[in-house]
Amino acid sequence: MGKLLIYVLYWSLTVFSFAALFAFGLVDPSKYHNLRVFLATAVFMNVLAKLAAGLFVFADDIIRLGRYVYQGVFQNGVPNPSAENGMSRSDFLSKSALIAGTVPIAAMSYGIISGAYDYRVRRRTVALPNLPKAFDGIRIGQLSDIHSGSFYNKTAVQGGVDMLNAEKPDLFFFTGDLVNNESKEVADYLHIFSKVQAPVGKFSVLGNHDYGDYKAWASSSEKQKNLAQLIQSHKDMGWDILLNEHRYLEVDGDRLAILGVENWGARGFAKYGNLAKATQYVEADTKILLSHDPSHWDAQIRPQYGDIDLTLAGHTHGFQFGVEIGNFRWSPSQYLYKQWADLYTEGNQHLYVNRGFGFLGYPGRVGILPEITILELKRG
Repeated sequence: MGKLLIYVLYWSLTVFSFAALFAFGLVDPSKYHNLRVFLATAVFMNVLAKLAAGLFVFADDIIRLGRYVYQGVFQNGVPNPSAENGMSRSDFLSKSALIAGTVPIAAMSYGIISGAYDYRVRRRTVALPNLPKAFDGIRIGQLSDIHSGSFYNKTAVQGGVDMLNAEKPDLFFFTGDLVNNESKEVADYLHIFSKVQAPVGKFSVLGNHDYGDYKAWASSSEKQKNLAQLIQSHKDMGWDILLNEHRYLEVDGDRLAILGVENWGARGFAKYGNLAKATQYVEADTKILLSHDPSHWDAQIRPQYGDIDLTLAGHTHGFQFGVEIGNFRWSPSQYLYKQWADLYTEGNQHLYVNRGFGFLGYPGRVGILPEITILELKRG
């Protein structure tokens, strides 16, 4: 009965996967984006589970083949009469295959049900030698990679914004990727993100997904119109979007410069950012830069702009998968990005990489949870 149930489940998942692939091609992506994502995720989970189980089944087949050859060559085809004590190797591998196939389905399902909106507040203190006295202790709230087109739970998103506001940040920074491809994706969430509270100022920049580069547009003018609408959405939410430019914060004669560049990324990502333009004529003891892609830090910021004290980025999402236990941190993201999550320091320059507020592709997170960053700046 147990084996029959396994066989039925196995082939049921296979039939479901083919049906899901068929449905995926029929569903209109402009109307049912999230449905397509869940269908694709279900197929991927099934394939991954079968691959994991298949490794153990393959190992069992190799052992059986080796045993068959050994009996044919050395025992004239006569089976070894000695019985194995306890569970046979074949039974062990078969049960291991079942467990291996179950783990990825269970983990990814949990990541969707629990991880997608399990926001975590991460607090860090950053010491800046040049920080003006008037800004000593100022608190920054950072969000990144909202990807509003992927959301399917407005209540949970509102809860994340409430968590940010409960921290009472003085400044708010958003470091890019408000949408996946189109400006209309954020329309239903404008009223939520416009509630972000930061009395000193709210600033934002664009990320690689915000330009619509990953969508086939009917014309270049339509694409440009989409970008203009997205920029207006930032303004409608009360966010001061920085397009290769800077702003000053002044208190009692002390000055802090906030710089923001458009997306600049290594490994084939678009380089719209113009740091020379953003820093032109800037005069301030402390400079804070918003730049979506952390690869910008080593590629251009540190080598050419040693006076930029703190850079805030996002982009990596920590691959939405990994392990974080205490100070131990691992994710596949680290094999592509030297700086992929949390705080990094080189000399007197600092970089903070936010793990992302939303998600893209896989509609969940396993191990690397969505983040609300709170940075406190201190003199020293």
